[in-house]
Amino acid sequence: MRVRPGADSASNGSPVSGVRVTLLTHSYWPESSPPQRRWSAMIKEFSRSDWNVDVVAPVAHYPFGRRGLPRAAAGRPFRKQAGQFTEIIRRVPYLRHGDSRVARLLDQCYSAALSVPAGLLTRRPDVVIVTAPGLPSLAAGYLLARLRGVPLIVEMRDAWPDLARDARIIQGSVKSLVERVVEFVQHRADLVVTVTEGFAATLRARGVANVATISNGVHLDAIPVMDAPDLDKPGFEALYLGNHGESQRLEVAVRASALVGESMHLHMVGHGTQRRQLERLARELGAPVTFHPPLHGQAMIDRYASADTCIVSLRDDWKSFETTVPSKTYEVLAMGRHVTAIVKGEAARIIADADAGDIVASDPEAVAALWRELAADRGRLVRNGDSRQWVKANAEYDHLAGRYMELISELLAEGSSS
Repeated sequence: MRVRPGADSASNGSPVSGVRVTLLTHSYWPESSPPQRRWSAMIKEFSRSDWNVDVVAPVAHYPFGRRGLPRAAAGRPFRKQAGQFTEIIRRVPYLRHGDSRVARLLDQCYSAALSVPAGLLTRRPDVVIVTAPGLPSLAAGYLLARLRGVPLIVEMRDAWPDLARDARIIQGSVKSLVERVVEFVQHRADLVVTVTEGFAATLRARGVANVATISNGVHLDAIPVMDAPDLDKPGFEALYLGNHGESQRLEVAVRASALVGESMHLHMVGHGTQRRQLERLARELGAPVTFHPPLHGQAMIDRYASADTCIVSLRDDWKSFETTVPSKTYEVLAMGRHVTAIVKGEAARIIADADAGDIVASDPEAVAALWRELAADRGRLVRNGDSRQWVKANAEYDHLAGRYMELISELLAEGSSS
């Protein structure tokens, strides 16, 4: 194991300087995606401590499975590309695909396989970090770390392989190849990082030795404090921003809006595999819903400002979601808007701890009843700022990145002393 000089200073609890990281991810800037948002924020903080990061990622093609940016922005295969901060990006090729789950998996396998030779072209790292999903990247990260002779950190942003069972990607009583590969890498990683405490506990119970939690978060200085909603506003407005996929079960919100009727309006912002089905359902029901493309910057802020409540939603029939927190939760909490929380488990606990809104069953009648109550008593929409304070204490990226650097520094110090 190669450890940079000074790594033993991690024993005092402070990150060492000059650490070199190779990060494998299936999506990165200039795309806008959960791994991109998380790792752009982390790398911003890493660079302030003189850490150097090489990112290995496919040519930008998220979310539609094809390059939607000029080549200079999307990157060229196996070429270097400057990132937003001090990172250097090494791109790998991808396979064009649509919404097909099989096609997306083939694309991820193809890019993951090519990430190994691309990773060998980067500067020699002190540690390899691989963030999943996509799951094929786990095998690539494991192989690259072994070839480089450095520690491996596996970051599980979702509860895999449990989620694969819930989504019926894996069926039957015999462990699949996917499960075996995921568990093989998890057990052999030098450190596994989860984004929720619940999944960390699950992995420890399975015998994974070194597990830590670094949640998702936000940069609070980039998120304005919202004025309270107008108490005399005649209509009621609900907002959902994020992925429109199977995991969110957004048909519940669409059906709820149809039950409430024209006295409200639901705005759905984002994209995903279920987007067309949701648009069709809204048309069939005559639901008061407007669908928007992904929004950024001031357009997103304006949409938040117009909303009375923001929806955080996960389906309730997948057990793995009891230990899952949608990454957008922290942004919604920081905005200070009332939250309609259609979640269970750890996500529900966070909403309750932050005193951010109402937790409601994943049922159109229950959601519609809540929205009618809120529209009739708009004083309930006025929050006291506790949710933003909760984010400041628990999910601000400068603190989260600092903790991440401490964990990496401790890992390198242990390796230098062994």
